Amino acid sequence: MRAPAGGGRRLRVARSPPPPCSSQAFPGTLQQGDRPISYEDTIQYFSDASRLMDLGSRIEKLLVTPTRQIKVEVAIEMDDGSVGVFDGFRVQHNGARGPYKGGLRYHHEVDQDEVNALASLMTWKTALVGVPYGGAKGGIQVDPRNLNQRELQRLTRKFVDQIHMVIGPDVDIPAPDVNTDGQTMAWIMDEYSKFHGLSPGVVTGKPIELYGSQGRVAATGRGVALCTKWGLADSKIDIDGATFAVQGFGNVGSWAARILNQWGAKLVAVGDQEGYLKNPEGFDVEALIEHVDKSPVRSVKGFPGCDQSSEEELLAMDVDALIPAALGGVITQEVAQNIKAKVIVEGANGPTKPDAHSLLAKNGVLVLPDILANAGGVTVSYFEWVQNTQRFYWEESDVNERLERILRKSYDEVNKTARGAKVDHRTASFIIAIREVGKATVLRGL
Repeated sequence: MRAPAGGGRRLRVARSPPPPCSSQAFPGTLQQGDRPISYEDTIQYFSDASRLMDLGSRIEKLLVTPTRQIKVEVAIEMDDGSVGVFDGFRVQHNGARGPYKGGLRYHHEVDQDEVNALASLMTWKTALVGVPYGGAKGGIQVDPRNLNQRELQRLTRKFVDQIHMVIGPDVDIPAPDVNTDGQTMAWIMDEYSKFHGLSPGVVTGKPIELYGSQGRVAATGRGVALCTKWGLADSKIDIDGATFAVQGFGNVGSWAARILNQWGAKLVAVGDQEGYLKNPEGFDVEALIEHVDKSPVRSVKGFPGCDQSSEEELLAMDVDALIPAALGGVITQEVAQNIKAKVIVEGANGPTKPDAHSLLAKNGVLVLPDILANAGGVTVSYFEWVQNTQRFYWEESDVNERLERILRKSYDEVNKTARGAKVDHRTASFIIAIREVGKATVLRGL
């Protein structure tokens, strides 16, 4: 027995790894999550806010402890006849405000600690923007580049076979995350429906042709773009002509860049795991997106008419807005010392370490945290779930208008709380979220 590179275990392996799956199946492959997010970091942010709220140890313990942690061994037959065994996880953190909600990621570094952290962030994110969900997250420890499309489908369906009794439209609703997409959600819906009857609401982020919602693919990036615009305005910077840099050019980063560019902002630096580029004159964002779509590794690498750069240079670039939309834990204290951006908008989950966050706040950098800035995805996932329940579907303009209204209300409330409590925007966001989850938890009774 031996373990293949990139996660999972196979018995009787008699072949080299299969070719990577279609780039169409996994846009932005491996552009997020390469640095595991720490549950300890999430607890630190929670504690910073809870101490100011004087919650008390009993309520604190209740709110940070996950309700359910599931680990399963997902065994499938590979195309060469060998057996692949992969670790699967699903954590349901807090369901006081509604069904559990959170993405499902396929990545070779997925582990229990990371999934716990992400599930916790979902609890606070849904509470902050006021959608009636609790927090959950899931993942399979696998490098999807080492499986073909048939094997990925078998893996997904087998995972559903093992957890279908603890998910459902009114129980726990997965969604796409790192290296999963609408096709993955379609497989989950179909497999779950074999056990429970037609259930389109069991997952969100489905293809439009299969009960999906207009505007869902762009939703997270649109939310990041909106928060960037509002953050720049509060910093007295006009969006028209503002400069910004994006780390990670998968779904979130590319949509944020596209929308900001349409509003007149200028993308001057971009990077992913394959390479970093800069152009002081500004990138042609549509051409860059087209280049990534055609790239075998779906990367910005090789885009013409610009200069080579590096991760360090991008993060330290003198821009109006910096959008980390790729990696967890990328902004360390050392990195934060060199940051010149006026506004940081967290498109990724957990990109900023607590000590770095403290330094940025001390230096007066406006940081719009992940639980606010990237909440567009879960908000439109809620819209999709509502449409599935009602069997009545909305126009994209309706989706985008409702999204902007919800995020604007949340942004304004965070601003108001930050000013009133004299705290940074992350702490203000957690104060609001903890208050809402705490109320619901106490009202339900211990």
